[in-house]
Amino acid sequence: MIQITPQMRVLVAIEPVDGRRGIDGLGQVCRSVLLSNPGDGTMFVFRTRSGKAIRLLVLRLMVRTR
Repeated sequence: MIQITPQMRVLVAIEPVDGRRGIDGLGQVCRSVLLSNPGDGTMFVFRTRSGKAIRLLVLRLMVRTR
């Protein structure tokens, strides 16, 4: 389950992506095309080329401090 908060950014890709892309491939699209860091908690919405599915990517990287 994805919890959407009022302060969460949501970026929607206009161009469709290859539905076979995994997490790493979608993360690369976030960095190179959308010019955003996929690990900052932003929700990225992608549409597959066939138009039959959407894919969501939400990553929160936790950094431990000692």
